[in-house]
Amino acid sequence: MRLAGKVAIVTGGGSGFGEGIVMKFVAEGASVVLMDRDEDAAARVAREARDKVRPITGDVSTLESFAMAADLARSAFGGLDILVNNAGVAQPPLPLETMDEGLFDRIASVNMRSIYNGARAVVPHFKSVKAGVILNVASTGGVSPRPNLTWYNASKGWAIAATRAMAVELAPFGIRVNAINPVAGDTPLLSTFIGSGEENRARVVATIPIGRLSTPQDMGNAAAFLCSDEASMITGVDLNVDGGKCI
Repeated sequence: MRLAGKVAIVTGGGSGFGEGIVMKFVAEGASVVLMDRDEDAAARVAREARDKVRPITGDVSTLESFAMAADLARSAFGGLDILVNNAGVAQPPLPLETMDEGLFDRIASVNMRSIYNGARAVVPHFKSVKAGVILNVASTGGVSPRPNLTWYNASKGWAIAATRAMAVELAPFGIRVNAINPVAGDTPLLSTFIGSGEENRARVVATIPIGRLSTPQDMGNAAAFLCSDEASMITGVDLNVDGGKCI
């Protein structure tokens, strides 16, 4: 198993891509602290994974939540090897100048500040053991932006830039930092981006050369590889998991 004996924190693991990452990590032998703001969702995933997952209710926009998750990882599983910054928020399509400050601040706090908070919480430990992996879930929107999703796209572009900057700074300490860029996925966030209805769904699928939406399992597979020792020579990469969308 690729992640046998590893201990990970996965944010936003109660649904969608995060749930797919949690379940793949467990299948590959990892123990996981699942941090989510939805207590019921986190508890449901933990029940399915049995003794391999510890749920914790937290807000990724606060350093305190990450500190609690790191403490739980060490107390429940004896260490910490991996942080997956998966939690994110979307935006509905709208002209860039019409977004209100409240939504903008929420996007910045969850999609950007969370990566900063996570780094502050885990990097000192990773440096002390001269090992560790951080994986940031960005988006194809940060590589190939679409109109009317400007501030979401910008937050994911920031995540990609942060990934590269973190990677080059932390490599001498044995710490790897990568990102994955999902294309539109079959998750609860999809309707925020495209609205409801089969017509909207078909329109999005038509832009993906492989001919389908991405799935939580796709993200779990990519994340498990990048966080495993098989990827020990890979850092600073943002991997498009996009069915050819960004070609």
